[in-house]
Amino acid sequence: MKFGIFYEHQLPRPWHEGDEHRLIQDALEQVELADRLGIDYAWEVEHHFLEEYSHSSAPEVFLAACAARTKRIRLGHGITLLPPAYNAPARVAERVAMLDLVSSGRVELGTGESSSLAELGGFGIRVDAKRDMWRESLEQIANMMVMEPYPGFEGKFFSMPCRNVVPKPLQKPHPPLWVACSNRATIHLAAKLGIGALTFAFVDPAEARKWVSEYYEILEKECEPVGHAINPNIAMVTGFSCHRDEEEARRRGEDGFRFFGYGLGHHYVFGSHKPGRTSVWENFEKARDALPSAGAHRGIGTPDQLREHLRAFTEAGVDQVIFIQQGGRNRHEHICESLELFAGEVMPEFAARAEERERAKRERLAPILERAMARKKWMRPLEDAEIPEIHALGRQIVEQMQKDQQPVPATISTGSGLSVPLTDPARR
Repeated sequence: MKFGIFYEHQLPRPWHEGDEHRLIQDALEQVELADRLGIDYAWEVEHHFLEEYSHSSAPEVFLAACAARTKRIRLGHGITLLPPAYNAPARVAERVAMLDLVSSGRVELGTGESSSLAELGGFGIRVDAKRDMWRESLEQIANMMVMEPYPGFEGKFFSMPCRNVVPKPLQKPHPPLWVACSNRATIHLAAKLGIGALTFAFVDPAEARKWVSEYYEILEKECEPVGHAINPNIAMVTGFSCHRDEEEARRRGEDGFRFFGYGLGHHYVFGSHKPGRTSVWENFEKARDALPSAGAHRGIGTPDQLREHLRAFTEAGVDQVIFIQQGGRNRHEHICESLELFAGEVMPEFAARAEERERAKRERLAPILERAMARKKWMRPLEDAEIPEIHALGRQIVEQMQKDQQPVPATISTGSGLSVPLTDPARR
């Protein structure tokens, strides 16, 4: 089983000068440490306007900084919001490809749509259309990263003419695709589309076993891949705080995990929020005693307790467990100490079996994935004669001047002082 760390960049009020800077710098140090320790993935969200809960509106910038500081850890968008009003599909394809080149092929593309009204309303996205927007964009982003040229698209939610979207990613045909899942229905959708399930639902291992079983059953019987490759993997989140003393592990990590859940509820479920004024942390403190506890069953405890907790996920067939270690007011030094203890005393057991487990899985799924890829509906590439030419603006101006019988100068001076011919010397 693989392990990942997860970032919302939570910052409870009250805020002080320099807090956001310190938060991001601490997170970068944690990712560097995780890379040295052998943690497999670092996942970064995209959220907008969700004060205190998530100060992470530009994950591509954070992940690029991580790429420069690390050697092997995989860098996951967990997730990129795909309704076009958030991110134009071509811009997603371009940014992901560039990050893949910068990181030497370490990108994972998690995707989603969001269900926060603060975000949806801020970008003018209709709640009843967001799933269809995500689906339309995802397929075309995959096509853009592979096809030369991309033939163009006239869809319900966005349109784009024929262009060759560059650069192309290092990973071929494209980085692994994922979708955020908060319930079984989305797990089923992930299987139908042949993409990984980033499961942001806190389920026990018995429930996880059911979700995993259903995912692979649907993958085998119903999958029509949305991408140019299938990513048959399931990741599930858990809390994280590791210390040799159970009570100290809870003292360091329980409130952070509970604030994570409370902040989620505030922005997505039950909250009423006045931008720039509401203190989610103050409300959390009032509600703290009514919130469920979080101990070993949520990844918060001793090395032995975490080992037992994670074994259950392994036996359920989960491919990756993602740790929510940065929550609430969890302290940077405690997060680093937990990661070091976990890597030294817990992770080796799972790393020892990882290669054999992966090999057996690949062999088992090979014929299933081959049949699924045969069901894919491919976008038709253009014949050479169908690819339109794009005439430069200057050329169009010259052609209009010639039509109007106006004199055409031989060159034009650009803003940099460079003189450029107004007609192509190659065509003379």
